[in-house]
Amino acid sequence: MKKRGKKYQEAVKLIDRTKAYDVKEAITLLKQVSKANFDETVEVSFRLGVDPKKADENIRGAVVLPHGTGKTQRVLVFAKGEKIKEAEAAGADYIGDQDVIAKINDGWFEFDVIVATPDMMAEVGKLGRVLGPKGLMPNPKTGTVTFEVEKAVNDIKAGKVEYRVDKSSNLHVPIGKISFEDDKLFENFETIVETIVKVKPQSSKGKYLRNLVITSTMGPGIKVDASGYVK
Repeated sequence: MKKRGKKYQEAVKLIDRTKAYDVKEAITLLKQVSKANFDETVEVSFRLGVDPKKADENIRGAVVLPHGTGKTQRVLVFAKGEKIKEAEAAGADYIGDQDVIAKINDGWFEFDVIVATPDMMAEVGKLGRVLGPKGLMPNPKTGTVTFEVEKAVNDIKAGKVEYRVDKSSNLHVPIGKISFEDDKLFENFETIVETIVKVKPQSSKGKYLRNLVITSTMGPGIKVDASGYVK
């Protein structure tokens, strides 16, 4: 742990904490300060001018990043009839039934995302107690409760990420790996920031993008200039 702490402190010295960097400059710097011996995940963190307690300001949704996240998502689909064949053809990793529901209740979580058709939600809803705390419950807002099973699975496999503001008005989204080319990280960054700007609630008052930071798994955060993204 001491060694990691020393690397972190060395990385911090390269960052001007008083500055909001241009995003391309921030990505270059992020790679310079990445000292971990594994391919770190790159994440964007937002501080938003919203009140999550208000229904219309509790921002939640999903977007397909043009270059994915660098992680292959394991998809579990709950469906019936022809939709089961559709899920299989789309490359779903698991097809849910009563046996799978029982396995989840017993602690099986070898999947990353659940897609469910609306006619299966009565059954899937019974898993709310175990899926809810892990953020795995399917939701229409993120496109994971749908009869368009093929599109849902394809989007997830292509690099779809979900976003949701927390109780403190913060929002965190992975946008790739430190090994990604700069341009790919930049395009993924632009996609998520533009998406969050588009979903700004009309009731939100004052400054909306209050803070924008890019970071890697083990690295310090780098503040990004958000002025170019706000109308």
